Formats: sequence, C-alpha cells, structure tokens
Amino acid sequence: MRADLLSDPLDGVDEALAAVAGLDQALTTGLLRPQPAQAAGLAALADAVSASPLASKVAEAADKAAAGAAGEEHFLFLAAARIALFGSVHDALMARVQQATGRTLTEWTAALPDPGQAENLVLAARSWLADVARAGWQGIDHDLVSGAEPVISALLPHPRLRRLAALLDGFAAELAASCPGSALDRIPARRWGDLWSRAMLLTLPGATDAPTSTVTGRLLPLGVDLHEHATAAQAQVHAVLEPADGEPFLVRASVSAPKPDTVIGAGIWQILRPHMSLLTAFTEGRSVELTDMPITAEGDLLWRDEHAKPGEPADPFVTARVVLPKAATPPTAPLDRHPARIAVPVFLEGYAAEQTGDALTFSFAGSQVVVDTDRVPAGPLTPEAVAGSNACIGLLRWDAGAYRVQPLAVETTARKKTVALHGGAWAGGAVDKVGAKAEKAATDAATVLRERAGRLLRK
Repeated sequence: MRADLLSDPLDGVDEALAAVAGLDQALTTGLLRPQPAQAAGLAALADAVSASPLASKVAEAADKAAAGAAGEEHFLFLAAARIALFGSVHDALMARVQQATGRTLTEWTAALPDPGQAENLVLAARSWLADVARAGWQGIDHDLVSGAEPVISALLPHPRLRRLAALLDGFAAELAASCPGSALDRIPARRWGDLWSRAMLLTLPGATDAPTSTVTGRLLPLGVDLHEHATAAQAQVHAVLEPADGEPFLVRASVSAPKPDTVIGAGIWQILRPHMSLLTAFTEGRSVELTDMPITAEGDLLWRDEHAKPGEPADPFVTARVVLPKAATPPTAPLDRHPARIAVPVFLEGYAAEQTGDALTFSFAGSQVVVDTDRVPAGPLTPEAVAGSNACIGLLRWDAGAYRVQPLAVETTARKKTVALHGGAWAGGAVDKVGAKAEKAATDAATVLRERAGRLLRK
C-alpha cells in the first residue's frame, strides 16, 4: 500500500466540513428564532452546494430558515445538503484510498424508488424531526422528545420502515437521556446532526431501496470487527468473495444481537455465536462455500446459514497477500456516503511500529499511519502484540482528520516462529487458556443474569 498518499492533504475537505459545522451550530441553538450567527452558517451551507443540482432549493431553504419561517420541506433540503457535503468528503477520501491500495472501486447502480411507503407515517416522523430542529439541541425537553414514541410504534410494524423506526428510536433515546438540553455542558452536535439529517432523508420514498441479488462462490474471511453498545452488539466479518463467474471483490457479513450492559468481553461472543456459522468457520481458519447467498449492491451478505457450508482451510494472511490486492471494492449507497462509514480492508507489512506517548504508528520509508488499537476487542490481539508485529490485516478508517488503521489481525514472532493473532479469535469459541477462562467467567455471569430474570418473572 502507498502509505505516503494517505498523508497528503485533500483539497476542499476542510471547507466542506466547515459548511456542515455551520448548520450544526444552527441546529444547536434552534431554528425557531434564528440569530445572525445562525443565518451566516446557513448561508455558508447554501454557498457550499451552489454548483450542485440542490443549489436553488437549498438557497431558498437557508433563507426561510434564517427568517424563522422554514417548513418541513425546507428542513428536508437542509438535511440533503448536509448529507451531500459529507458524501463529497467520503468520495474524495475513498478516491485517495483507491490510489493508495491500487484496487478498483465499483460504481453504484441506482434503484428505482418504491413509492409503497405508508406516507402518513413518514410525514409524522418528518414533522417531529422539524419540531426538533426548531427547538434545537439546547431547547429539547421531555415533552418534545416523547412526541416520537407514537410515531416509532406506528413505524415498527412495517418492514420497509424499520430502518427509520430504529434510527428514530435510538435518536430519541439519546435526546431523552440528555434532557433538558439547556443544562448540557457539552453537546454532540455533529453526531446529532448526522442522526437528524439521515432520519430526515429516510422519510423520502425509496431512500433505503438498493439492488439485491444472489452470489455463489468461495468466501475467504480476513477478520472480524466487533461493534459494541450498552444494549446491543454486532460482529462484522470482512472477507474476499471469489465468485463462480467473475473477479474477486470485498464483502461483509454481519450478525447482531441485544445484550445486557453487564455482558462484556468474551460474553459478547457467546451472545452472537449461535446466530452465524461464519463465526465458527473463521475461528477454525476455513473458507465458506456459498450457494445463492443474498447480497446487496454494497457488498453486504444477507447471511443465511442454509446457503453456506464450511470449505477448505484458508489462512487470512495468505488471502491478504494473494487475493486482497486484486479484489474490487463495492460501491457505497448514496445515503451511507459518510467519512465515518469508511472501513476498507488493507494488508500492511515491512513497517516499523513506533510508540510515541499514547500513539502507536506504523512507519513506511518516511510515511506514518496512526494505529487505532482502542477498537480491538478483548482477546489475544493486544496493543502490545500490535506494537511487536511485522504484518497486519486491518481496516483503513478516517477519523479526527487523518487516516487510521484498525488492526484485525497481526503476525508476530515468538520463539523464532511466526504467530498469527486475530482480534476475532474467540468469535467461534476460545481455544487458548486465557480465552477458556474468559469464556467460563462470561458463562457464569450469564447464568446469574438468567436466574435473576427468572425470579423477576416468577414474581
């Protein structure tokens, strides 16, 4: 990988993010009675998209919002401008990744919108989001936030609207936990702006529609990325798919499950493990043979165990060295084009790991890439192992204005032998002593929780 390209500045990125920050500041104080500073931020947003097809609509929306007379349609166009600016940043960052990795990026194929959504429900959701924008993050209170509850309840029974319902549910829960907004010392303006603008666009017909198909071929896992929340967890397997009738390309397969906030570490794998045979195959170091597995245009496998069977042994590092360089990168859906979504599998070797204070970097002939070890789950892959490694499979991300590598697995030398350590080594079951001990502790904790839950139910 050309690590030197990742440190070169990208034109226009800072300007685009500054325009987004202008809208976020306006949303912080609210758009019911805008002040001159908010009007300036809205004007900057309109100016940033003045050369796009959104220009006239966003300019009108900015003027209306600055006058305190914005309607739901105007808020919709402000959200669209924000999403478009982040999309342009995403595309610029991905173009640089494409240059650094030498891999091709597949173009997005648009899907025709399906107008079959329950219009009254999405309009109710849009109305609540508009009320939130008028109040601003500093003006939220429990009465305003609770207005989302009946809307969410009405959206959930409709499968095509569950993505919007889930987003509103989580968004409303965050706002409720932060009420009243006037008492907040610190406001996550960008995060709440992301959630608000995404939810706004999800009220449009066809916003979540994407082409899907099926695929047959050999799946070669690279690593597992664990996403953890207090009440939910998700394991996302990154892999290369060798289709029966084409060139290899990158894919993802995910499994999610709810969890108590007391289940952490190895206990998370115990919750996820029964729901996906791929986790077991990864732990055993095997490929997976797929037959007519559903897949989205973004490269996400809609995993069904009946369409998969264990294959021959497959070493992720062999896959990374031999197959990954020629694997194409699937496109990103328009609504998902955001810098935070970037997670591109890469293979690094020939670097020197350097620890400077709290920061670990991989150095390549004068170029450096920051290593993000905070995302590594509990297991044999430790920050110390990463610092002593000589090869790494990781995810290339963009955070805090720079590219970073999140390790998924490393090769290191122990007793003059090359040893591979994987962050997802416990996904299908722990085989080492440390893992077995952690598994037992997690099992004991889960047993206690079940007993307590049983007592509560009996009462």
